[in-house]
Amino acid sequence: MSDQPDIEATVEIASLSFDDALAELQRTVGELEQGGLPLERSIALYERGVALHERCAGLLGEAELRVQRLLERSSGALEAAEMRAADVADQE
Repeated sequence: MSDQPDIEATVEIASLSFDDALAELQRTVGELEQGGLPLERSIALYERGVALHERCAGLLGEAELRVQRLLERSSGALEAAEMRAADVADQE
């Protein structure tokens, strides 16, 4: 079995919640910081860390958009408008 990230690992990352992705990113960084790893393992961990970071950043961006799109109804209640980063890019 190779230490290289594969398509299955990418799909797995894409399905992680923010909290799970962040926890795994922290574990990955911790393992890298310990050092003493073979080069290929270090590279594989670094690549996975980048993918996890991108997942977290994407989820945070979506959450920020949801908060920014809060609309005040006439009754004064707040309503969240479901938006994704791609939706905002299309509007610009």
